[in-house]
Amino acid sequence: MVEREILTGGGVNEVVRLGDTVRRPTGPWSTRVHQLLRHLAAEGFTAAPGVRDTSEPGFEILDFLPGEVSNYPPTAAAASIEALESAAMLLRAYHDATAEYARRAPRDGWQVAATEPVEVICHGDYAPHNCVLDGNRVVGIIDFDHAQPGPRIWDVAYAAYRWVPMTAPQNTDGFGTTEEQAARLRTFCDRYGLDDTARAKLVDVTIARLRALVDFMRAQAAAGNAAFAGHLADGHHIQYLDDARYVSAQRRIFERALGC
Repeated sequence: MVEREILTGGGVNEVVRLGDTVRRPTGPWSTRVHQLLRHLAAEGFTAAPGVRDTSEPGFEILDFLPGEVSNYPPTAAAASIEALESAAMLLRAYHDATAEYARRAPRDGWQVAATEPVEVICHGDYAPHNCVLDGNRVVGIIDFDHAQPGPRIWDVAYAAYRWVPMTAPQNTDGFGTTEEQAARLRTFCDRYGLDDTARAKLVDVTIARLRALVDFMRAQAAAGNAAFAGHLADGHHIQYLDDARYVSAQRRIFERALGC
């Protein structure tokens, strides 16, 4: 009998594990995601799920990536320095694996519109709830529904926000003083290999990225997406906007840690 398990994490889709596969709902953007995943497989990038079957209307069958996925507040493993460092290095490896593809990839058809200048295919939601850990080490990336062509910094900023995390004290999903967060931000950017030009933009892009997330949530809720309507009802957008104001207010501490 095939083992069946409902997986937790992002809180938007119901995802079911069936043995060594995962059955997920699809959307109009899924064709682009499948093209991306097939490209990654051809590049030998093994930290993303392979595509098994897309023949069932409304669903996809992907490889199951074994390991642990953190929700919020983050587990001790997801909050560890090893997870922070390995998350940054895996994001860099993922971006590098998509850079050539991004130059020729279609700009339309993704759930989230392309952001210029296009350098890579952004994951779009590179956070603990969409990464797989083996112990304290990040070894896999899941849920590419928010993938979009865009600049590296657009993805790095949001990933840093989630993994550092760059959260206001009232955000119970976060942890650490501002100074501790700033030190973790420096570590994340060092392990990614972020250049000085991008570091100088990081605070502003983080703020813009959080505001764009709230705009996306509101647009999805207005279009009838019950999951995002629920997130708004629970006040998630208020949390993101509070965090954006916090990052802005603490700009000097974050930028000093980055060497700006």
